[in-house]
Amino acid sequence: MADIYKVEAKQLDGAAVKLDQFNGKALLIVNTASKCGFTPQYEALEQVYRKFKDRGLEILGFPCNQFGKQEPGDAQEIATFCSTRYNVSFPMFEKIEVNGDGAHPLYRLLKAQAPGVLGSERIKWNFTKFLVGRDGQVLKRYAPATKPEKIESDIEAALG
Repeated sequence: MADIYKVEAKQLDGAAVKLDQFNGKALLIVNTASKCGFTPQYEALEQVYRKFKDRGLEILGFPCNQFGKQEPGDAQEIATFCSTRYNVSFPMFEKIEVNGDGAHPLYRLLKAQAPGVLGSERIKWNFTKFLVGRDGQVLKRYAPATKPEKIESDIEAALG
Protein backbone atom coordinates (compact mmCIF):
# COMPACT_ATOMS: atom_id res chain seq x y z
CA MET A 1 0.00 0.00 0.00
CA ALA A 2 1.21 3.48 -0.84
CA ASP A 3 2.80 5.46 1.97
CA ILE A 4 1.28 8.85 2.77
CA TYR A 5 4.59 9.94 4.31
CA LYS A 6 6.36 9.71 0.93
CA VAL A 7 4.03 12.32 -0.57
CA GLU A 8 5.18 15.91 -1.01
CA ALA A 9 2.99 18.99 -1.35
CA LYS A 10 3.59 22.73 -1.59
CA GLN A 11 2.26 25.13 1.00
CA LEU A 12 0.61 28.38 -0.08
CA ASP A 13 3.96 30.16 0.26
CA GLY A 14 5.46 27.72 -2.26
CA ALA A 15 7.55 25.79 0.29
CA ALA A 16 7.72 22.07 -0.45
CA VAL A 17 6.63 19.90 2.47
CA LYS A 18 7.19 16.16 2.79
CA LEU A 19 4.30 14.69 4.69
CA ASP A 20 6.75 12.57 6.70
CA GLN A 21 7.03 15.60 8.99
CA PHE A 22 3.55 14.60 10.22
CA ASN A 23 4.52 10.99 10.97
CA GLY A 24 3.03 9.99 14.33
CA LYS A 25 0.27 12.61 14.20
CA ALA A 26 -3.39 12.17 13.37
CA LEU A 27 -4.36 14.13 10.26
CA LEU A 28 -7.60 15.61 9.03
CA ILE A 29 -7.13 16.34 5.34
CA VAL A 30 -9.72 18.56 3.66
CA ASN A 31 -10.19 19.91 0.13
CA THR A 32 -11.30 23.50 0.60
CA ALA A 33 -12.79 26.40 -1.35
CA SER A 34 -13.35 30.07 -0.54
CA LYS A 35 -16.65 30.57 -2.35
CA CYS A 36 -18.60 27.46 -1.37
CA GLY A 37 -21.68 26.95 0.76
CA PHE A 38 -19.46 24.86 3.05
CA THR A 39 -16.75 27.57 3.35
CA PRO A 40 -17.93 28.53 6.87
CA GLN A 41 -16.56 25.12 7.95
CA TYR A 42 -13.18 26.86 8.06
CA GLU A 43 -14.30 28.32 11.39
CA ALA A 44 -15.18 24.90 12.85
CA LEU A 45 -12.02 23.35 11.41
CA GLU A 46 -9.95 26.01 13.16
CA GLN A 47 -11.79 25.37 16.45
CA VAL A 48 -11.15 21.62 16.15
CA TYR A 49 -7.52 22.30 15.30
CA ARG A 50 -6.99 24.52 18.34
CA LYS A 51 -8.73 21.97 20.56
CA PHE A 52 -6.62 18.99 19.47
CA LYS A 53 -3.33 20.26 18.01
CA ASP A 54 -1.45 19.96 21.30
CA ARG A 55 -2.52 16.31 21.46
CA GLY A 56 -1.15 15.52 18.00
CA LEU A 57 -3.76 16.54 15.41
CA GLU A 58 -2.82 18.37 12.24
CA ILE A 59 -5.41 19.67 9.80
CA LEU A 60 -4.15 20.03 6.25
CA GLY A 61 -6.16 22.22 3.88
CA PHE A 62 -5.93 21.71 0.12
CA PRO A 63 -7.75 24.35 -1.93
CA CYS A 64 -9.39 22.97 -5.07
CA ASN A 65 -11.18 24.73 -7.94
CA GLN A 66 -12.74 21.61 -9.51
CA PHE A 67 -16.21 22.06 -8.03
CA GLY A 68 -18.17 24.98 -9.44
CA LYS A 69 -14.92 26.97 -9.80
CA GLN A 70 -15.37 27.96 -6.14
CA GLU A 71 -11.65 28.50 -5.46
CA PRO A 72 -10.66 30.96 -8.21
CA GLY A 73 -7.93 32.83 -6.32
CA ASP A 74 -4.18 32.43 -6.46
CA ALA A 75 -2.11 31.30 -3.47
CA GLN A 76 -1.81 34.82 -2.01
CA GLU A 77 -5.54 35.47 -2.31
CA ILE A 78 -6.34 32.14 -0.64
CA ALA A 79 -3.86 32.82 2.18
CA THR A 80 -5.28 36.29 2.77
CA PHE A 81 -8.87 35.01 2.73
CA CYS A 82 -8.12 32.19 5.19
CA SER A 83 -6.21 34.37 7.62
CA THR A 84 -8.40 37.48 7.58
CA ARG A 85 -11.82 35.86 7.30
CA TYR A 86 -11.38 32.72 9.40
CA ASN A 87 -8.07 33.20 11.27
CA VAL A 88 -6.86 29.84 9.93
CA SER A 89 -3.66 28.69 11.63
CA PHE A 90 -3.48 25.11 10.32
CA PRO A 91 -1.29 24.38 7.28
CA MET A 92 -2.78 25.37 3.93
CA PHE A 93 -1.35 24.08 0.69
CA GLU A 94 -1.32 25.21 -2.93
CA LYS A 95 -4.41 24.66 -5.03
CA ILE A 96 -4.59 21.11 -6.36
CA GLU A 97 -6.88 18.81 -8.30
CA VAL A 98 -8.49 15.96 -6.39
CA ASN A 99 -10.13 14.11 -9.30
CA GLY A 100 -9.13 13.15 -12.81
CA ASP A 101 -5.79 12.64 -14.50
CA GLY A 102 -4.29 15.65 -12.71
CA ALA A 103 -5.29 14.49 -9.21
CA HIS A 104 -2.57 15.13 -6.64
CA PRO A 105 -0.78 11.93 -5.49
CA LEU A 106 -2.05 12.51 -1.94
CA TYR A 107 -5.65 12.42 -3.12
CA ARG A 108 -5.04 9.35 -5.27
CA LEU A 109 -3.82 7.60 -2.13
CA LEU A 110 -6.61 8.89 0.15
CA LYS A 111 -9.35 7.90 -2.28
CA ALA A 112 -7.89 4.43 -2.81
CA GLN A 113 -7.70 3.79 0.95
CA ALA A 114 -11.14 5.22 1.75
CA PRO A 115 -13.57 5.04 -1.16
CA GLY A 116 -16.88 6.85 -0.88
CA VAL A 117 -20.44 5.66 -1.28
CA LEU A 118 -20.80 2.46 -3.35
CA GLY A 119 -17.02 2.22 -3.61
CA SER A 120 -16.65 5.34 -5.74
CA GLU A 121 -13.28 6.98 -5.29
CA ARG A 122 -14.35 10.28 -6.83
CA ILE A 123 -14.48 13.31 -4.53
CA LYS A 124 -18.00 14.70 -4.85
CA TRP A 125 -17.51 18.28 -3.61
CA ASN A 126 -15.49 20.75 -1.54
CA PHE A 127 -14.84 20.00 2.14
CA THR A 128 -14.65 16.22 1.81
CA LYS A 129 -12.60 15.15 4.83
CA PHE A 130 -10.23 12.25 5.45
CA LEU A 131 -9.12 11.23 8.94
CA VAL A 132 -5.69 9.61 8.95
CA GLY A 133 -4.35 7.72 11.96
CA ARG A 134 -0.98 8.25 13.58
CA ASP A 135 0.29 5.29 11.53
CA GLY A 136 -0.52 6.99 8.22
CA GLN A 137 -3.52 4.80 7.40
CA VAL A 138 -6.78 6.41 6.35
CA LEU A 139 -9.36 5.70 9.04
CA LYS A 140 -12.46 7.33 7.60
CA ARG A 141 -13.85 9.55 4.87
CA TYR A 142 -16.51 12.17 5.62
CA ALA A 143 -18.97 13.86 3.29
CA PRO A 144 -18.76 17.63 2.74
CA ALA A 145 -21.91 18.19 4.81
CA THR A 146 -20.37 16.47 7.85
CA LYS A 147 -19.46 19.29 10.21
CA PRO A 148 -15.98 19.12 11.75
CA GLU A 149 -17.35 19.20 15.30
CA LYS A 150 -19.38 16.04 14.52
CA ILE A 151 -16.19 14.02 14.04
CA GLU A 152 -14.48 15.00 17.28
CA SER A 153 -15.11 11.56 18.82
CA ASP A 154 -13.37 9.92 15.85
CA ILE A 155 -10.48 12.38 16.24
CA GLU A 156 -10.28 11.52 19.96
CA ALA A 157 -10.08 7.83 19.06
CA ALA A 158 -7.40 8.47 16.43
CA LEU A 159 -5.33 10.41 18.94
CA GLY A 160 -5.57 7.52 21.42
